[in-house]
Amino acid sequence: MKKTLALALAVVMSLGLMAGCGNNSTPPANSTPPTNASTSQPGSAAASIPDAPTGGGTVGVCIYKFDDAFMTTYRNALQEILEGKGYKVTVVDGNNDQSKQNEQINTFITQGVDALIINPCMTSAADSIIATVKAAGVPTVLINREPTAEQMSAYDKLVYVGCDAAQSGTFQGELILDTPNKGDINGDGKVSYIMIQGDPENIDAQLRTEYSVKALQDAGMEVEQLDLQRGDWDREKGQTICANDLAQFGDQIEVVFCNNDDMAIGALQSIQSAGRKVNEDIYLVGVDALDAALNEVMNGNMTGTVLNDAVGQATEAVNQMENLLGGATFAAGEQSVYVPYVKVTPDNAKDFVK
Repeated sequence: MKKTLALALAVVMSLGLMAGCGNNSTPPANSTPPTNASTSQPGSAAASIPDAPTGGGTVGVCIYKFDDAFMTTYRNALQEILEGKGYKVTVVDGNNDQSKQNEQINTFITQGVDALIINPCMTSAADSIIATVKAAGVPTVLINREPTAEQMSAYDKLVYVGCDAAQSGTFQGELILDTPNKGDINGDGKVSYIMIQGDPENIDAQLRTEYSVKALQDAGMEVEQLDLQRGDWDREKGQTICANDLAQFGDQIEVVFCNNDDMAIGALQSIQSAGRKVNEDIYLVGVDALDAALNEVMNGNMTGTVLNDAVGQATEAVNQMENLLGGATFAAGEQSVYVPYVKVTPDNAKDFVK
């Protein structure tokens, strides 16, 4: 069972997005959790655990691909935090090739790294990755792509750090509900939308797709899906999909949902080329709160986005890695630690610009 303590938005904004931890029989949580913790935290966190190390070990970091805009921010934050703590860090690019990443993981193990932080290329590879790190006895933090609780339960020195993707989808839907017409621009009693999805194998893509629309339906809105296409988190694909849909469906499209900001920025280019005006005759939402998207939100060219806190997640990933290195273990069902999303609108977008 996952237990998540949500943080107040004011704390997230004011205290630099530090995060805490959670566990069971050998609690990985600090005795006094950092102020910004959003964690899975069972009831008895009073048991003593070994002191977390202060750095000096070696860490291998596997990123699914370097040219993903969000993961670029994430990996840079990871490297800065780890090196600032005195760790020797090697960060490698999987080029979205799981076979290549498997080789990289094995190389790190052969080199004798003290810990691994892994952003899997494919969620379906979780069983293989977990079996490999378990056999080697390497404490491991998985990030960004969440395996099932059953998969993670195979290894007690394993933890996942990420966000609750359903929340991000819900926030996207709420951004549309917060508009004057709740997304029903033409007043025909339904919200007609297109969905530009990330990698459909990724649980984040699945849940953002589902819960963005569910938020509208739960509020009593009738919805009509005009198209759903896979954009693989890619800006150019987002642009192409949106351009084709605008050509096919024209003014029928009232809302463009994008599973991330890069695809939303691509979609915006097509919206503008088609002579449409965001927040007047079409709505557009993304996820990640990339700087480029924040600027578009502030300029009225995106309806909103959702902060996917890369720095907060990187901070928490390092916290959990150090707990594992300090001797902590996780019980089955208590291996997911979440950092909260934040809804971003024109009113608060400036607060998140770096």
